[in-house]
Amino acid sequence: MTDELNSILAAFAESQHQSEPVFLATVVKVQGSAYRHPGAKMLITSKGKMVGTISGGCLEHDVLEHTRVNLQDGKPIVVTYDTNGDEDLLWGFGLGCNGVVQILIERLEPDQLLNPLVCIHQCFTHRQPGIIATVVTVTGKVNVLVGARLILDANNNVKTDIQEPELTAVLLKDAQTSLQNQHSSFHQYQLTVGKVEVFIEQLQPPTHLIIFGAGSDSLPVVQFAQALGWRVTIVDCRASEETKERFTMVEEVILTRRDILHQQICIDDDTVAVVMTHNYFDDLAILKLLMSAKISYLGCLGSKGRRKRLLKDLRTQGLEYTPEQLQKLHAPVGMDLGADTPEAIALSIIAEIQAVLKNRKGGFLKNK
Repeated sequence: MTDELNSILAAFAESQHQSEPVFLATVVKVQGSAYRHPGAKMLITSKGKMVGTISGGCLEHDVLEHTRVNLQDGKPIVVTYDTNGDEDLLWGFGLGCNGVVQILIERLEPDQLLNPLVCIHQCFTHRQPGIIATVVTVTGKVNVLVGARLILDANNNVKTDIQEPELTAVLLKDAQTSLQNQHSSFHQYQLTVGKVEVFIEQLQPPTHLIIFGAGSDSLPVVQFAQALGWRVTIVDCRASEETKERFTMVEEVILTRRDILHQQICIDDDTVAVVMTHNYFDDLAILKLLMSAKISYLGCLGSKGRRKRLLKDLRTQGLEYTPEQLQKLHAPVGMDLGADTPEAIALSIIAEIQAVLKNRKGGFLKNK
């Protein structure tokens, strides 16, 4: 979804430059099956331009009509679409998803204190996670409006326009938990004067993929990664100047040698790496650097026999690894897709990384 968010952020920036009114639609709750998950967003301009999707293409135009008819007073609304059986036929959307989807629609004001897109932009710019907690429904006499927010950044700084102390206290605790667990969630709070439902959205900066190796087979890996909105760094241990010309589309190209690699590479928890240098001794030096680093995913091109030899040579150098460190090494890299071309191999690599990042095992959805 990161690439989609980048497009939404770009469209929002353009609309602000042109002083054009814009609206934001966000999926805040899903019961049953739906095409998009909570957090999916769509930006709508006053001219009817839509960026992003909140369904399989069935709800977008109805949401557009809501921005024209039901948001004239500037107050956010939540629209519920029931796609279960006969209800779906009554709506006339033909979704066939067998679920209930709730969508928050709001007008974004230029001087809005807690603008969600501004928060997302800051998260991406500073490459730090964050939380946006948004009030979705209010019943009873709770002094809170739909669309009110609490925003929490990675440094535990809090911004909120929620003036209900009882709600703020419990919401902040749940927001901190979601930030730590890196997971979005939906909460119901029964207060002394009423009930409030809140969507707590966890924001994650774009995945940073470091590709060690600048061969032609790295190009499709770059293309698939960028299609997902990931940041990509190419590391060429052969230090060929031609690499910069071949990989002009990536954010950073590092020309280096394996003996000084440790001085030029910065690894953090949000980094994933794929080793595909086609040089055994380069791979050995890279794995020596990465195996003990805090890294989300580490893949290495080559056979099981090559993996066994690499680990044996690392042990010969006095390096021993924990079962957890060995578990994070994916070699041979990629999922079993029957890949036999550079493009198919790249697809299998990116698919495996995505599965690991989302804590999934892969496999066919029909078997779930």
